[in-house]
Amino acid sequence: MSHTEEFGGLVLFVRDGAGWPFYARPRPDATEPPSAADITAVRQRQRDLGVPEAFEWMHERHPDLLAVARSAGLAVLEAPLMVLDVAELAPPERFADVPVRVLDPDDPRYPADLAVRRALATVGFGTPGTEPGAAGPAERDATTIELAPDVLAEERARAVGGRQVSALAELPGIGAVACGTAMRVDDVAEITGVATLPSVRRRGVGAALTAALTRRMLDLGTDLVFLSAGSEDIARVYLRVGFRRLGTACIGEPAAVPA
Repeated sequence: MSHTEEFGGLVLFVRDGAGWPFYARPRPDATEPPSAADITAVRQRQRDLGVPEAFEWMHERHPDLLAVARSAGLAVLEAPLMVLDVAELAPPERFADVPVRVLDPDDPRYPADLAVRRALATVGFGTPGTEPGAAGPAERDATTIELAPDVLAEERARAVGGRQVSALAELPGIGAVACGTAMRVDDVAEITGVATLPSVRRRGVGAALTAALTRRMLDLGTDLVFLSAGSEDIARVYLRVGFRRLGTACIGEPAAVPA
């Protein structure tokens, strides 16, 4: 659960209790566009709440916000925003050599699977992009830690209610090598957190996992599936699955301070 707080042309969603924090976004009913002062006020509130200073918007709907955000001290990732073309969804046999397991909240392995999912995300996003690298199963195992009971309970509640579906791609002799999650609200779903161990990249693992999650969303009755790719190179992975570019998602975070 959450409530909203308004800061000029921006709205901040504040969680009521534990859980993943939300981005701040432009207010859809605002009469004036967000200003640098609005961004500064939201960032202060996020610091007070102890949550990441993070913003998200669609560039095509707010084309002037990019320059304003950068002038307010944010570094902005311009991520390809993509939507599934159902008619172009890759057939399952295209990725038959990459086993993907959708996590079941009733499976006794579920707590351990979630811990591995988080470790894979940490290692995978720690080396962004699509280039192969050295980090692999050893780094995954060293990063895996047991989830706190309240975090596990919230994850399980979302999964049981059908609002969240997670998956792991597993290779023989290696175990889990990629992870991803689909977040669903009514008939709309977003694929998020797709990460692959650098040591097994360029083997179709990320595409296979994304395709499996997408099919599960369609099976649940979802009409629209979308995602934001971290770069143009990553977007090409999703093109193989059946997604097409719709626009640009801007993700703003504090710019790094030079040493």
